[in-house]
Formats: sequence, C-alpha cells, structure tokens
Amino acid sequence: MKILAICGSLRARSSNLAVLQAATMLAPQSLDITLFDGLEALPHFNPDRDTEIPPSPVLKLREAVGRADGLLICSPEYARGVAGVMKNALDWLVSSFEFPDKPVAVINASQRSTHADAALRLTLETMSARLVEEASITLPLLGRNLDADGILQDSQVSSQLRTALEHMHRFIIGPAGKL
Repeated sequence: MKILAICGSLRARSSNLAVLQAATMLAPQSLDITLFDGLEALPHFNPDRDTEIPPSPVLKLREAVGRADGLLICSPEYARGVAGVMKNALDWLVSSFEFPDKPVAVINASQRSTHADAALRLTLETMSARLVEEASITLPLLGRNLDADGILQDSQVSSQLRTALEHMHRFIIGPAGKL
C-alpha cells in the first residue's frame, strides 16, 4: 500500500517534516510511505496554466498523488491559516482526476494550530477527499523542537502516530480487506 506524505512547510528543521519522517519509520510493513519533495518547485496556481499539459512540477505532483493509495498531510499554521505552499499544491489538484475520493489523513503538529487544521479539512472535503478521521490527529509538539528521532523516542507521540498509521491502513483496506 502506497502512501504519499506531503509536508506543508519548506523549513529544513520543520516539526511537520519531522512528523512525516518519523511516520516513514513507524509505519507497518504493509505501508510504503514516500515523502513528496516537490512543493517548492510548484508554480503559483494559475487556472490559465492548468491546461492539458500543465507545468512539469504539477505533473510530478499529480502523478505521485495518482500512484498513492492515500495521502498523509502535515502542515503548519501561518497567520491562522493554511501554509501557502500547501494551499497552492491543493489548488493544483482541484481539477485533477487523481485526487477526488482519495483517503487523506491530516496530522497536526501543534495543539494550537486549530484554525489551519479546520481550514485544511474544509478544503480537503470540498475537493472530495475521504478524510480518515481516526488517522487525523494532533500531536503535542509545540515548543518541543523534536526531530524525527526525538519523535520516535517519545513513547506517547510515537504511539499516537503509529496508531494513526494503523487506522489509515485499515481504512484503505476497507471492511472487505481489499484495496
């Protein structure tokens, strides 16, 4: 099962990136989590450029989303809203056939980032994502400055993250045990 992890922060030492890096190490063997690394290369969304052949970074994003069985998104809150690079990426996916009905889990790395979390979920619902509520969690990382190894070593946080990934796996398999 392939999961595409998308970080809405471009910071090198982002707690959101650390969460996704830790997720790759905590995932059950049946989950193959790949970090998408092309957000910074995406041009600003412009409907006039969303043609039959969109810009190559957009194609890369859409192809990665299309290959994934589900998405794992972890994005910061900036000025009480969704990070611009994350919203830009989602805007490029609005008219794509790869995104609708895709299972998506939202991981929030700060217990104070409630506005962006709510706005991100609303955007995803509007785009016809299947939000996996059991896998969408808030981790208490604010002010802790943990990297991926620190998250792995924190038994409470790593347990929450592992459980969320297990929920994501079960959701995608579905009640019949099939993809």
